[in-house]
Amino acid sequence: MNAGEDQDAVREVSEAEARAELDRLLSDPRFHATDRAKNVLRYIAERYFEGQTEGVKAYAIALDVLGRSPRFDPNTDPIVRIELSRLRSALGAYYEAYGPELEISIQLPIGRYLTIFSKSSSTLRATEEGEGEDMVDLAPTQEHSPRLFGRKIRGMTSGVIALGVIGAGWLLVDQRAVMTLRPTVTIDVVAAEASHQEEANLLNDYLVTALSKFRTVNIVAKREFVSTAAPAIQPRTQMHTYSIELKYYADSGDRSVWWRAVDGQNGGVLASGVERVLVDGRSGEAVRDEVVSILARKLAATRGVISNLETHDEQDKAVLGNTCVLRAEYELDEGRQSDVRHAKICLERTLQIQPGNSDAAAALARVLMDADLGELKPETLDRAGSLARRAVSLDPMSDRAYIALMMTQFYTGSTEAAIAAGNQALSLNPHNPDVLAKLAIVLFNSGYRDAAVSLAQDASRNVNAIPGDARLVLALDAYSKGNYSNASLMAEQISRVDVVIAALKVAALAEVRSPAARGGLHLLASVMPGYRTELVTWMKRRNYDPVLIASLQRSLSKVGQATSPGASAIMPSHGERRRMLLPSDLNLL
Repeated sequence: MNAGEDQDAVREVSEAEARAELDRLLSDPRFHATDRAKNVLRYIAERYFEGQTEGVKAYAIALDVLGRSPRFDPNTDPIVRIELSRLRSALGAYYEAYGPELEISIQLPIGRYLTIFSKSSSTLRATEEGEGEDMVDLAPTQEHSPRLFGRKIRGMTSGVIALGVIGAGWLLVDQRAVMTLRPTVTIDVVAAEASHQEEANLLNDYLVTALSKFRTVNIVAKREFVSTAAPAIQPRTQMHTYSIELKYYADSGDRSVWWRAVDGQNGGVLASGVERVLVDGRSGEAVRDEVVSILARKLAATRGVISNLETHDEQDKAVLGNTCVLRAEYELDEGRQSDVRHAKICLERTLQIQPGNSDAAAALARVLMDADLGELKPETLDRAGSLARRAVSLDPMSDRAYIALMMTQFYTGSTEAAIAAGNQALSLNPHNPDVLAKLAIVLFNSGYRDAAVSLAQDASRNVNAIPGDARLVLALDAYSKGNYSNASLMAEQISRVDVVIAALKVAALAEVRSPAARGGLHLLASVMPGYRTELVTWMKRRNYDPVLIASLQRSLSKVGQATSPGASAIMPSHGERRRMLLPSDLNLL
């Protein structure tokens, strides 16, 4: 470090110590970063050693390290932000796991391309007080010096956890538990005919960019795949690798892509498919964009091919981390309250071990609000909001983080802020059907029904599974327009057990005077035993449209008016009804 640096920094970490830590880190096989990410880290560090203490420009990184042309525009090409986000995640995971045994750590503050070298809190305390234990600040704030990321902590607050405690907690949580990481994925598009290889190359580039926007995968260049997959994963940590191979066909009237997902360890084919898009007189760019959107949704969405592969074989294992996040998102979309509460435990344990896990923080924020069947407690909303804001600060390019922020803001009545957060999520990842669906439900309940329906319809196209919120928006829209039969049909297609969905099913059936409404009322009672007095409060607390709430109330009051000349043929059997009910409701039979 140069002579112009402040004396505290010199006393904290010398240039020789910083260079030694950089070299050690980059050669450590436990540091799971791609070769390109490591090159970026060394480049930024070298510029810091040369005196660029304000940080490196994205343009310089793009040209000098990532091989972009002088025409590079960071506003249209997010490659630098993507690489730095991955690099920060790799650094965070590494120092969370091995920080206690190291004297110096390297950080990359969000918003600046700058390396910060600091001695761990345990080292400082041992030096100053002759002790060997101290806590490490795992959540840096703006109070930290731009040079000195680490600083000694004098006391412990409820939001700070000692690494020693975390280590002990890891053992107490479950000796068998495995911390799963996002899978590493490569993309390779080849043309069926050599004359179309240029189109295939463009498709490859655009698809890589689209997939990089999802937080379900880490995309790496094919040449980096071997070096990424080769190092042994640390004990009780697991990361899968996949190769997505695609073949591009360009006929006069359509564009087709055959694809297959290959296991990066044994080469086995895990899934495959063919996607076809008609040209219909459209430009090549428009057709390519549609192909990219279809493939991105099919491969990388929460219910996409890769996520399904990640969770398929882990059902009976004690896993935390990425698999826990994927399960939580699945349960939020399709599960029961008991499953959501189980996901909450899994996410809490994940954050105990990885407090810097943005995905887990975002998922837990949503789970906290969904797991509370009654009136949302202020402390629940406060914690959910804190987690969502932390998720955004940890990963400002994450659509997951902004969706969590949108829902917390919406439930606290900050409708405009919620919609703004939802639009930010949409701009970060316009291909994610879950983003479209969640923003749609917020817009619908905020009175922007046409926009909500349009987003819900978009979220329902070219997906392996239509998000439950997209179906709910379309069902509520049909119900609001008096299309009760369609509303009932669409509501029945939502597998999630939810108070509003259960009430909507009953209300639509009551409006068409179906005797099956009585059976639906029992199901509603099993979800919310006190629905007669609690449903309105529950929906108001979650900012549902007052007109919709009143309409559902009127429809539910009609259930007793439904006649049932053939009820035995369409109502649930006695045994099925008993399984629906809570013990307190059995006297109704």
